[in-house]
Amino acid sequence: MVKKLLLILISLGFVLGAQTADLAQESPDFHVVVNMVQLNVAVTDKSGNYVTGLRPSDFAIYEDGIPEKTATFAEGNEPARSLREFAEQDPPAASTSDSQVRGANVFVLFDTSNYMYRGFVFAQDAITEFIRSLENSDRIALYSYSRDLSRAAPLTDDRAEVLRAVRSTVAGDEAALYNALLLTLKDAAQNTGRKVVVVFSNGPDNSSVVPPEDVAEFAQSAGVSIYMISTQKAKLEPVSTAVFDRMTAATGGKAYFAKDWKDEHRAFASVRDDLAHLYSLSYYPKPNTNTGWRAITVRLVGDQLKKYKLRTRNGYRPQPSRFSSGDKNTLSFVVPE
Repeated sequence: MVKKLLLILISLGFVLGAQTADLAQESPDFHVVVNMVQLNVAVTDKSGNYVTGLRPSDFAIYEDGIPEKTATFAEGNEPARSLREFAEQDPPAASTSDSQVRGANVFVLFDTSNYMYRGFVFAQDAITEFIRSLENSDRIALYSYSRDLSRAAPLTDDRAEVLRAVRSTVAGDEAALYNALLLTLKDAAQNTGRKVVVVFSNGPDNSSVVPPEDVAEFAQSAGVSIYMISTQKAKLEPVSTAVFDRMTAATGGKAYFAKDWKDEHRAFASVRDDLAHLYSLSYYPKPNTNTGWRAITVRLVGDQLKKYKLRTRNGYRPQPSRFSSGDKNTLSFVVPE
């Protein structure tokens, strides 16, 4: 009888132990995954000339007023390095060509709507010249849009493929710029490192269902700088001009309004020059209970540097991701790069 009782208790113990292990395994263990925030920062003097040679210690980053610690740093064509690497090594030799951009993923979005019937070949020439000048970019994509988006050349390091895609574009339907731009930004957001969208538009948007404010906020949150190159036709609609200016400024990019086809080449050259002189800074956000819009402020440290002007994105909204496929109890709270 005693032996039977002992066997029953031992068996019961194994069952309870197994159930306890199962409960422990099934108990929710939530983790928070925070990615680094990457900033593209342009520094210019009062004449608009780029200020070069700055060091990580020359920059102060704040998120919602909270001082942040710089994680990586790079200037112009340099590869990004951690601050420890930056302190232990001499800076790499400067590139001999300002037209080279290292570590950038550049998405070119080309307006092929019916606004483009005049001067289409000239626009293709300007874009071709721009793509050829980005010799050291990591990868380039060529998208085109009218009413729908066409991924003519997905992100690639094959320049010949992108150039063939430029020449294969044809003009056609109505212009849904903001729809196409949002889809392009979503593609760009899937990549790490510096992300840039360069838009060529020959006129205002007349078919989108997405408001430009939503597009701008997504670009800010995804850390994608937008550059807009447009002809004077966009200025026929003052709302488009204001939207282009606000959207590019909010993301750290720039807007250009070309007076003629020759001016387009100068605008693309200016974008290339800007990319070659950007400072790349990143940081891992400190604990912050704000799950809404977070303001980013970057300042230069020291009285001698306060006279210079900074241009970068002004904030982002953290996007909660879905549960990872590997662990249903892991909640990722992602801050896009």
